[in-house]
Amino acid sequence: MAILDGLLAIDAISAEQLTRYCDDRSGQRGHLRARAAFALADGRSQSPPESRLRVRLAGAGLPPATPQCPVTVESGVPLHLDLGWPEYRVGLEYDGQWHASADQLHRDRRRLNLLLGAGWIVLHATSERLRRDFGGLTREIRTALYSRGWRSRSP
Repeated sequence: MAILDGLLAIDAISAEQLTRYCDDRSGQRGHLRARAAFALADGRSQSPPESRLRVRLAGAGLPPATPQCPVTVESGVPLHLDLGWPEYRVGLEYDGQWHASADQLHRDRRRLNLLLGAGWIVLHATSERLRRDFGGLTREIRTALYSRGWRSRSP
C-alpha cells in the first residue's frame, strides 16, 4: 500500500489509471484483490507507516480515515493530522522516532494544545503500539469515535 500511496503522491499514476488497469483485467485471477487494494490507496499519506496504519484501521472495521486531515485552529493556522475523521473531530497522529527530541516534543505539544482547543480528540500511535497493542489502539479510536456519534455498521 505504501508504494501505491507513494506513486499516487508523485503523480506517477492516477486513481483512474488503476481503475482502468483492473477493468482491463476483469475476470483474471487477482483482479478483485487488486481492485480492493487500489480502492484503499491514497496519495495524501506521507509515510509508509501512515499508509499501513490507515489500511489496518479500515480492516479493523473503522470508518475510512482522511490522510493529512486539514484542521484550521482558532488563530487561523492550518494544521494537518496524519489521519482524521473530520465529521467526528477525531484525529490520530503517528509518532515516529523523530518525535523524541526535546524540540520536536515542544512543537508537538503546542500543536496538540491548538487541536484540543479547536475541539478535536487527538490520539497517538507509535510503532511499538502497532506491533504489540494494535487491538488496544483500535479500541481507543473506536471509543473516541463513538463518543462523537459514530456507530459502526456491525457490532
